[in-house]
Amino acid sequence: MKIVSRRYRTLIVVFSIGAAGTVCNSAAQPQPPTTMQTIAEQYVRLILAVGLHDPDYVDSYYGPAAWKPAAKTSLEELTAQAQTLYDRLKEVPSGDDSLERLRYNYLAQQLSSVVSRTWMLRGKTLPFDQESQGLYDATAPTLPESHFQEVLAELEKRFPGQGPLVERYEAFRRPFVIPKERLDRVFQTAIGACRERTARNVTLPEGESFTVEYVTNKSWSGYNWYQGGFKSLIQVNTDLPIYIDRAVDLACHEGYPGHHVYNVLLEQHLVKDRGWVEFTVYPLFSPQSLIAEGTANYGIEVAFPGEQRVQYEQQVLFPAAGIDPSRAREYYEVQALVDKLAYAGNEAARRYLNKEIDAAQAAAFLEKYALMTHDRAAQRVRFFDQYRSYVINYNLGKDMVRDYVERRAAGDPARRWQEFAALLSSPRLPSGLR
Repeated sequence: MKIVSRRYRTLIVVFSIGAAGTVCNSAAQPQPPTTMQTIAEQYVRLILAVGLHDPDYVDSYYGPAAWKPAAKTSLEELTAQAQTLYDRLKEVPSGDDSLERLRYNYLAQQLSSVVSRTWMLRGKTLPFDQESQGLYDATAPTLPESHFQEVLAELEKRFPGQGPLVERYEAFRRPFVIPKERLDRVFQTAIGACRERTARNVTLPEGESFTVEYVTNKSWSGYNWYQGGFKSLIQVNTDLPIYIDRAVDLACHEGYPGHHVYNVLLEQHLVKDRGWVEFTVYPLFSPQSLIAEGTANYGIEVAFPGEQRVQYEQQVLFPAAGIDPSRAREYYEVQALVDKLAYAGNEAARRYLNKEIDAAQAAAFLEKYALMTHDRAAQRVRFFDQYRSYVINYNLGKDMVRDYVERRAAGDPARRWQEFAALLSSPRLPSGLR
């Protein structure tokens, strides 16, 4: 506990250099709260206040409407408030049970990320790895181009011929696009299967549900907007062709057992059962996002382990989409290779955001090393512009969550679901996975 606290303190001091006058001004404010609950309420108000400066910051909020600020507070003052709340938290006992101690760590890490985010909103530009550490409590490994070249060499053997490999790969994939007129039917079928598998292993709150909308002109492929009351709105972006693998991916990631389940379990177990108000708000640029994205991506493997996914899609989804089911295994053999290129997106983002390459070069890197089409690579660069180092939460988050759950499950499928559900229901953040 003490080691963690010193690390948090160091991070906040780094971002508070030059702001001593602001912090001193905050010292004249009322005496600090003395419980985690009162600090939690002020934390919620702080997140909502930062959200007035950053429209992407507050991903969801279903707490009291009266806590929403009526007017903006300066970013300088919000940085000072986050620092002060962090300092006050150190005066509070960390709790008697393991979940309360996780809550204490959650508030400390989340407040630390608020300091980082408000400094960024004030114009501070950070190197990619320092930014991701400050916001998400994690740093993605740096991989050389040779790492990706080894995978590309395997794919070259799979798709011999002339022209760029990405074009040969796309020619292979083209027959696996879900026709637009079948998209909703295929997606709803996948959702049903994902929910059935999740409900067999996780106790879901009564009345939970979500609705699906199809949208365009977004930098992301899918999004879950949690509404509270165990309800979500899931939006699927149809700007670009949607391939058959995305049906289960999106149904699991955004729905069951991904974002929707994560949010409803937090609301049930932490907000309703324990009254922990800090979980009524979700700041997007915070350590919580690595857990949210990591569990959503790893949840696909939990719901459809090993051969089960290929068998299900071959029997159900491929026919529903009008795609030749005899090619399902071939398709997923190729996808298993392409998945090894996942960290290429991090490398493109790191170089782009560190201003080592421009937008066109970042897109070209994604085309070459992530095998993205030109349009998909351009969309991804727009994602970098909007969400920056958030990209690490998908692949690094997945790997960290997988390692944590698999260590504890020790190869037992039933235990894997138990450990996964326990993680979804807890305040655990990235440092707690290591």
